[in-house]
Amino acid sequence: MKEWKTITPEEITTNPFRLIGKEWMLVTAEMNGKANTMTASWGGVGVLWNKPVAFVFLRPQRYTREFVDSSDTLSLSFYGESEEAHKTLTYLGRVSGRDEDKIAKSGLTLTHEDGVPFFEEARMVLLGRKLYCQQMNPESFLIPGLAEKNYPQKDYHFVYVVEIEKVLMEQEQA
Repeated sequence: MKEWKTITPEEITTNPFRLIGKEWMLVTAEMNGKANTMTASWGGVGVLWNKPVAFVFLRPQRYTREFVDSSDTLSLSFYGESEEAHKTLTYLGRVSGRDEDKIAKSGLTLTHEDGVPFFEEARMVLLGRKLYCQQMNPESFLIPGLAEKNYPQKDYHFVYVVEIEKVLMEQEQA
């Protein structure tokens, strides 16, 4: 079992644009004792309501959204930019947990911290509690064409604001 170091959100030194936009992340939640996960590359981190938070965007048709909606907590996990990590996250983003046991097929090892599911292979994990959720709406877009370009099927994302309660970092092996 991997050793983890707990740090504060303020101690994260990796560029969030690189983490989310290039490495991608897995959004993982549990419902009725079963976990599901999906790859995401849209999101952010910051401070809101005097709390360290992450912003996560999930389309309405995503199976993982059912898990996120049914749970108070979720994890956001990061794996680096290796070819193997990219291949695994591409698979987990393409295949639905409705259709197959994609977690088992991915080869990742599900584990928990404080009751929140995540994967042992991650190098950094944000464990969070949901604070807010709202679906985007086309009337709120301020730049003409932006909604049409990104939502041709009108499947506007749900925006989740998640308080980062704990950050786990992979321990350096001696």
